[in-house]
Amino acid sequence: MDDKKETHIPDLSFRAALGRLDAANLLLKVADEVDTDLEMTGVLFKQTERAMLFKNVRGYDTRVVGNFLGCEENVLEIYEHDISGLRDFIGDGLANPIAPKVVDEGPVQAVYRNNPDLLEYLPLPRYAPNDGGRYISGGVVIAKDPDTGVNNASYHRFMHVEDNKLLIQLDLGRDLRALWERAKEKGEELPIAIVIGADVGLQYAAGMMGAQLPRDMDEFDVASGLSRKPLELIDCKTIPLQVPADAEFIMEGTISPDVEMEEGPFLEFVGLYSDVSPSPLTTINCIYHREDPIWHVIMTKEAPILRKHVLEGAILKAVKASAPCVTDVALTPGGLYRFHLLISVNKKSAADEGYQRNAIFAAIAALKDLDLVIVVDDDINIHDWNDVEWALATRWDASKGLITMPGARGHEYVSISDKGVRTKVGIDASLPFGFAGRYKRVPVAPADIGKYDTTLEPGGL
Repeated sequence: MDDKKETHIPDLSFRAALGRLDAANLLLKVADEVDTDLEMTGVLFKQTERAMLFKNVRGYDTRVVGNFLGCEENVLEIYEHDISGLRDFIGDGLANPIAPKVVDEGPVQAVYRNNPDLLEYLPLPRYAPNDGGRYISGGVVIAKDPDTGVNNASYHRFMHVEDNKLLIQLDLGRDLRALWERAKEKGEELPIAIVIGADVGLQYAAGMMGAQLPRDMDEFDVASGLSRKPLELIDCKTIPLQVPADAEFIMEGTISPDVEMEEGPFLEFVGLYSDVSPSPLTTINCIYHREDPIWHVIMTKEAPILRKHVLEGAILKAVKASAPCVTDVALTPGGLYRFHLLISVNKKSAADEGYQRNAIFAAIAALKDLDLVIVVDDDINIHDWNDVEWALATRWDASKGLITMPGARGHEYVSISDKGVRTKVGIDASLPFGFAGRYKRVPVAPADIGKYDTTLEPGGL
């Protein structure tokens, strides 16, 4: 690790991250009273790229923050890095896990409630009109493999049923589901803790997928590596787990091995309602929180961008290993930072020709959810869709540059697919080597409009 990275390690605690957004004028504070029933999420949806702090939530003393990591500008401000530096920071953190540290106490223990009626204390929103209930969406779920002692951290939604009862959605293939299924076979409850307002390093560790974090890797170690310092943990009060000492809220509970109820619908990150399906019952034993806690709501836009820079870094590493002409990659907002990828290439010799297509296959192999990959030359700004579309309009011939991959596995939430199976598309919009001179764009001299006397006032024609 170079000296610059060693000396530039931001404080990634939840409160410090919010403070940096506030200092940079990136946190909109809402003073008016807002209802958790559709109104709050309606406001958040109106400006999905603006972090908001609701200071006056109807029926609750607790403040609520949303769109916390809802845009790239917020993420870069929190990490105090540019995109390249952020990828390096995350990549180095993944490669260098750090053991957490157990402490005796922490600010999250200030207020304790036993067997709580959750809606009495927690500002759980109803996101969309047809949602099956009020939801916890921003919780990092902590569980432990009883055989290996490895801690697992992951995001899962919870629908409130009554009093201290919730339903947890456990997607197929997820590590937490595997732990629950093993407990279910034994007829045992699975202890879990739900963390709200976790350290940003833990939030990123929880958002990573299995290919990046093998099941035998302890995610507390990963979170500590991503934050560049040991995560401070305290012992839970009713279950044999440990949780972050400086979180906003902790909920301790167990997932039933045999009681399931219908969960959903819920507004998923793809912008569609999830299906109603049986989900295990979770019982919350206790809640504890800070003196003046902040509840974190994760919206549909924030969930995908949480993975954007992690996924881009992993994909870039994979495609450059297969295609040395690749210079950069970008997951697109319209593709929910999950389904569409842009690749930039620089063909320095005739020997590089064809590698741009290898890069398409390598990217899809690195992230199965990709359904569209577009390759352009590095004079095209892959962070500007208008520039990419210009390349498609002037440099792409579908008869030569269209690649289809029928019957490939993608994400099951894409409703047009057959339970996740669909045709993937690669578009090679790069110029053949040697064509660059002929198709070189004409440069326009830059101008500083600020030095001219201008006005928008009507008249003077």
